[in-house]
Parts: sequence; structure tokens; C-alpha cells
Amino acid sequence: MRFSLIIPIALYVSTAGAAGNLVNAMENVRFACKNISAELNDMKNMAGIGTAVSAAGTVAGGVALGTGIAKVGVDKDIQDMEKQLEKLLNSDKSRKLQPIIITDMAKLKHDLDTYQKSGHYETKEDIEQQLSQAEQKSKSLGNWRTGMLATSTATNIAGALIAGNNKVKGDLKTQITRCLAAVKVLSDVRMQARLSQDTTDTELVRAQNIIRACNEWSTVDIDNINKKATNTTMSNSVGAGLGLAGTVTSAFANSAPVRTGDNQKEKNLNTAANVLAGGTTVAAGLATVLNATQIGAIKRAVAVAAECEEALK
Repeated sequence: MRFSLIIPIALYVSTAGAAGNLVNAMENVRFACKNISAELNDMKNMAGIGTAVSAAGTVAGGVALGTGIAKVGVDKDIQDMEKQLEKLLNSDKSRKLQPIIITDMAKLKHDLDTYQKSGHYETKEDIEQQLSQAEQKSKSLGNWRTGMLATSTATNIAGALIAGNNKVKGDLKTQITRCLAAVKVLSDVRMQARLSQDTTDTELVRAQNIIRACNEWSTVDIDNINKKATNTTMSNSVGAGLGLAGTVTSAFANSAPVRTGDNQKEKNLNTAANVLAGGTTVAAGLATVLNATQIGAIKRAVAVAAECEEALK
């Protein structure tokens, strides 16, 4: 009689112990894997801001480049008008007044109409007025290019700072490692519980769902997120350096001493400013792409975290 009582009690203790181990293992996973999504969501938001900032830098750099190219055309027109004005002034100095005898009024009227339609009737005053307007336009375009380069520089600096700080920190990476370790323990405990057949099917299914969802962390490349952040920082830093150099060069090229001095020097400085504008545009564009790919990697991690936390509810 005593022996028959011992066996049920032993079986009860064994069953309770296996079920308790499985529950404890699931609780350990919950503790190890909780709240990972919160920090990742913050990272995703920051990456989105970084993308917008870098995109703004790309646009500003592109506008600076386009403005610089437009300025080249205006400066070419200025040189042509200056030559035209010089030629006209020299012609006035050398011209000798001669009496004109008109014998054919119809031919004179026809010649005057043709000359007027051809547009070659500009006076010295007309050319000087157009030259003044073109010089003002050239100066405005130069100032606009300088401003856009300064904007691109500022956005690239901001983008570099955001990307540099938007990385998976050591504590989060450690938490993910702990989460995977807890999932491994749960998998082992579930296997034992299943073999012993002393746990309910409901608990086994629940444990399997947790294992399936949370073990997805093993497919997430956390280091890749940080690598993309590092590359974005480098690209933004290059863009900032080129933008700053372009800003200084553009401002110098558009200064009064240069504009009224050596034409070739002004041309060289404008060319350099345009090249730098193109460089900062490319760098900012690359940073935008890298930011976007980092967002994709973070979204993948966020999705895994959400599925894991949902399974643990």
C-alpha cells in the first residue's frame, strides 16, 4: 500500500517540474528579449531624419551646381558684350564723318527695315545697359551658388552627426545575444518536455511559436547596420568638406576684387566652385542612398523584434 502511494506522488512531482522548467524558460526569453523594438524604432526614426537631411544636401548641392553652370553662360555673354562694346567704341573713334547723298528713298527705307529686323541697331548705351544687367545677374547667381553650397555643407555636417550616433550600441547588441541564448535554452527545455510527454500541447505550441519568432534574431546582421552608418558618416563628411571648400571658393570668385580683376582667374575659380558643388552633390546623394539602405536593415530588425515580442505576450 505504501509503495502504490509513492509512485503517483513521484509522477506528479516530475510532471510539475518539467512544466515549471518550460514556463521558466519562456519567462527567461521574455525577460531577455523585451523592449528591443523600442530602441530600434528610435534608430529607424533617426535614420529617416538622416535620409531627409542628406536628401536636402543633395538638392542644395544640385541647385548650386546648376546655378554655377548658369553663371558660366551669363559670364560668357558678359565677355561677348564687353568685346562688342570695345569694338563699337573703337569704331566710333576711327570713324570719319562723311556726307551721305540719298538718291533712292525706297532702297533706303528697305535697308533701314532690314537692319532693324536683324537686331544690329544697338547703340553703345543699349550694350552698356545689357552689360550692367548681365553683371548683376552673374553676381546674384554667384551669391546663390555660395548660399546653396553653404546649405549643402550644413546638411552634410548634420547628416554625419546623425549617422555617427545612429548605431546599435553595445548594450543592445549584448541584449540580442542574451535573447538568442535564452531561446536556445528554451528550445532544449521544450525538446526534453516533449520527449517526456509530461507537458500540455498548448504549452509546447506556445514555446514553439516563441522559438520560431525570436530565433529570427540569428538572421539579422546587426553589424551591417553599423557598417552602413559608418559609410554614411564618411560620405557626409566628404560632402561637408567639399561643400565648405566650394563655399569659400564661390564666395571668393564672386568678390569684387576678383570680378573686376583678372578674367581668367575669375573663370578658374568659378570652374573650381562648380566642380566642388558637383562633388558635394554626389557625396550627399551617396549618403542618402546609404541612409535608405540602413533604414531597410533596421526595419528588418524591427520586424523581428515585433514578432518576437508578440509571441511572448
